[in-house]
Amino acid sequence: MSVTGKRLQSTIFEKSSPGRGGGKIPHAPADALARIPAAARRQSPPALPEMNEPEVVRHYVNLSQLNYAVDTGFYPLGSCTMKWNPKLNEWAARLPGFANLHPLAPDAVAQGTLQLLWELEAALAEISGMRAVTLQPAAGAQGELTGILMIRAYHRERGDLDRTEVLVPDSSHGTNPATATMAGFTTVTVPSAADGGVDLDAFTAALGPRTAAVMITNPSTLGLFEARIGELLDLVHGAGALAYMDGANLNAILGRFKPGQAGFDVMHFNVHKTFSTPHGGGGPGAGPVGVGTSLLPYLPAPRVLREADDTFRLERPGERPSSIGRMRSFVGNTGVLVRAYAYIRAHGGSGLREVSDDAVLAANYLRVRLAGTFDEPYGDRACKHEFVASASSIKKATGVRTLDIAKRLIDYGYHPPTIYFPLIVDEGMLIEPTETETIETLDAFADALIAIAAEARSNPQLVLDAPHDAPVRRLDEATAARHPDLRWRPMAGADTPCPD
Repeated sequence: MSVTGKRLQSTIFEKSSPGRGGGKIPHAPADALARIPAAARRQSPPALPEMNEPEVVRHYVNLSQLNYAVDTGFYPLGSCTMKWNPKLNEWAARLPGFANLHPLAPDAVAQGTLQLLWELEAALAEISGMRAVTLQPAAGAQGELTGILMIRAYHRERGDLDRTEVLVPDSSHGTNPATATMAGFTTVTVPSAADGGVDLDAFTAALGPRTAAVMITNPSTLGLFEARIGELLDLVHGAGALAYMDGANLNAILGRFKPGQAGFDVMHFNVHKTFSTPHGGGGPGAGPVGVGTSLLPYLPAPRVLREADDTFRLERPGERPSSIGRMRSFVGNTGVLVRAYAYIRAHGGSGLREVSDDAVLAANYLRVRLAGTFDEPYGDRACKHEFVASASSIKKATGVRTLDIAKRLIDYGYHPPTIYFPLIVDEGMLIEPTETETIETLDAFADALIAIAAEARSNPQLVLDAPHDAPVRRLDEATAARHPDLRWRPMAGADTPCPD
């Protein structure tokens, strides 16, 4: 079986033809090279492909057509919230006054951007129930680090230096324990109970005078709202610790639950998920952080301030000595923040509430449609914006694993959901349809998964060998990750793949 399909074309180097291309561009003067000092000249020409303009354009357009994109299909990636991103917000982010503003522009000529950032902070504070927000962190993971560094500063200022542990449920995002470790804390993992929530007895046993904070993702990565959240937060504060909420799943609770009012001390927002910026491939992102009263003095600097005359400015160096300082250059990923502002203003309070209502409805609709075909690790408990389905029974009966089902979905024209996460669910698929997909799309996706489950039982080899129609077939993913080939060169000798 070849690893490449019919649609994978030759590389641009293989298409190159010496002397082709560039004929209509004015040539350099005959003595151009002579004007360059000999020591600065190349000994040989750069190994660049030579093609004319139509060939170059067609090459890259053909490559783009191999990609799966939100403009061609939907992403049911659990824990990612890969919703449709309105084109209006893209237009807003490209307005010259925002897009072309120099990051070192003085406050006097940046009033529009500063006002937008100030209003966005206020909107996020209202949405979350927090006292104040910083827009500086460049992504959710950096938002986590910002929150934990503020918690560390809080305990240090109080002289509470023995608090060196952070409790993290086993259903959390993987960045949570990494963040705690980066900030110098020891992570203590708390197991889940049978219903998918935090095991209260284990949580109580782990909580103590060494606990600095608890990091809770709510709703969790199982797609479940923590029913015991009030009791958990009372225990945390009773022990002198602080509560951090991972806000990556905010899309499920807009207008329904305010973490600050519930008792959380700090949270981050993935505005690129919840409020409309494409974030596939690792960026761009933004991870604003909201805080309650206890952490307000430690917010990163500079913040945007509104003066008595209704002008706006950035904090000056040293103006707030208790700040943990900068988390990144300038004021954040402003283009992402402009999109988030446009999204929030377009929807308003009632619209944001409807976003969550529709996201939860779509997830539960898919969950019910797939019930009976795939295992439900937590029974028929209603989910929030995402849910976990398991192929454990299919694997036991046929040998077909979740990875095989994901590969077969590619043949049906769908991007696979998140697989094998959370790690606590055997052969799990974490599915998040978001609020932006039609019922026809949801039904077609469910039909595809049901059909693949039937194929696994009747003809497992068909699924085990998938994908069959993709530009790239099944690869040795472990080797590709450990030994990436990042440079093209023609294959020769032993490197040449064997023919089919």
